[in-house]
Amino acid sequence: MNLSQIKSKEIMPGYHGKMVHAKTMSWVFWDVDQDAEVPEHSHVHEQIMHVVEGTFEFTLDGKTDTYHPGDVVIIPSNTAHSGKALTKCKLMDIFSPVREEYR
Repeated sequence: MNLSQIKSKEIMPGYHGKMVHAKTMSWVFWDVDQDAEVPEHSHVHEQIMHVVEGTFEFTLDGKTDTYHPGDVVIIPSNTAHSGKALTKCKLMDIFSPVREEYR
């Protein structure tokens, strides 16, 4: 498998993801437009977010921070979170279990 051969899906406005699914996890490579926002939400999935490029404002359980390349955030299951790309960003998310709605 090669990322260049995976079709990108716009999951929400400004969030274009290439999805890789295994038996018990999903790995998403995001290209995020500047100013694109993900509204506050939570889900049963554990999530790890990694900022590859850009500056991303992220709120986790009511605490807002700004993240830069190399930063990693662990998002526990059923914990409220939201975000906004302050610049154009490349992010990676890992979810467990699989995000079936991303297939």
